Amino acid sequence: MIDKALLLKTRELSDRLIALQTPIRILDAINWDKSVKEEFFRQKCQKNPLVDKAYYQQRDLGFVPSELRQAFSDLNRNIISQLGQLNPITQYMSKMCAEYKTVLNMLEYRGTAEFHDLSVELFGHPKDLFHAGEPSLSELANMLELPLKNLLAADILPDDPKNIDADAAVKILAEQVSVSMPGIDVEVIISDGIVSDAAAGANNIKLNQDVKFSQRELDILEVHEGWIHVGTTQNGLAQPYLTCLSKGTPSSTVTQEGLAVLTEIITLKSTPRRLAKLVNRIQAVTKVIDGAEFVDIYRDYVAQGLSKDESYTLAQRVFRGSTATGLPFTKDIAYIKGFVLVYNLIRVAIQLGRIDQLPLLLVGKISIDDFRLISQLHDLGVIEDPKFVPPHFKDLRGLATWLSFGRFIGNLSFEQLENDYKPLFL
Repeated sequence: MIDKALLLKTRELSDRLIALQTPIRILDAINWDKSVKEEFFRQKCQKNPLVDKAYYQQRDLGFVPSELRQAFSDLNRNIISQLGQLNPITQYMSKMCAEYKTVLNMLEYRGTAEFHDLSVELFGHPKDLFHAGEPSLSELANMLELPLKNLLAADILPDDPKNIDADAAVKILAEQVSVSMPGIDVEVIISDGIVSDAAAGANNIKLNQDVKFSQRELDILEVHEGWIHVGTTQNGLAQPYLTCLSKGTPSSTVTQEGLAVLTEIITLKSTPRRLAKLVNRIQAVTKVIDGAEFVDIYRDYVAQGLSKDESYTLAQRVFRGSTATGLPFTKDIAYIKGFVLVYNLIRVAIQLGRIDQLPLLLVGKISIDDFRLISQLHDLGVIEDPKFVPPHFKDLRGLATWLSFGRFIGNLSFEQLENDYKPLFL
């Protein structure tokens, strides 16, 4: 166990880290405003939006990057000098300080090629390999595409109707999370300041006021935004000492989104179209890396049958922080990348008989790379068990059975199975 005085010092330094990162809002700093969209449609969707370095520079970040970067350096020196360089608490918080400094560098380079390079450093690249000789993330996305296309083309799994307006959706979703997240006060609100259909805050879920939802989409938001994003934030805030677990760095974003997608799938909330959308995001990022421009990605989405508004929104996700002819912001690879990483961690935990450690994934906004360190800090009494645990992690028997059987089935040759069973469907 760690000395009580050292734990109290940890709390003080952790709270300082939270305060320093508070003004950093990556998406607010890189999203395009409505005037860009309006001009794009005035040009009949034929010309790339005029977004350049000067466009971003005229937008006030709310802080001076060089000053905030120095403040993180000063805090890191305090952490090392007061807790000790080899202390696992120091290792965790020092990494957070370093990541936030890289984020500040990335925001300074908005509208330039360096923005993309730093984005890759933080979130990864679609052509990265998990292991030598295995498919890249973009290749995995392409492998998923065909069966999903077949399912969607067959039209046997129609989409649920989007017939719930934002006002009604707020009431429905608020009731759902009040039942499934006891002890956690989650506010569901309408917002006109988000690009996506919905987004999670520290204790709220924001719904886009201009969007209509299906009940299935609200179910997904309950488990994705509520159980995982809000749940892990609240678990981090409930920590007695390492409160900075409530704040996510880019590396933890990958794990967070992976956990959220895994939760959608395990709870049977997800749909082929939902998964296809996540696959599409990886493919869009890859196409831009390979030379596609904004109008190319926009037209791709329109050709897939999406509305002009949705096509613009999805294309803009790839180019935010960059220019319409520049290299992409790579955050959108986080969903499938994170899913693969979390899924594999759980499989190994089952194989080693250490499934009891899996709820530690929920103690806050953690990265898979830090799981061993988090486990060590938990054993030392620095980190407490998560306050809120979703049902599928509360009773791990079902999860262990599902994944164990999935591994067994995965060892069977699909090519042989297809040859055996395909005649039955002809």
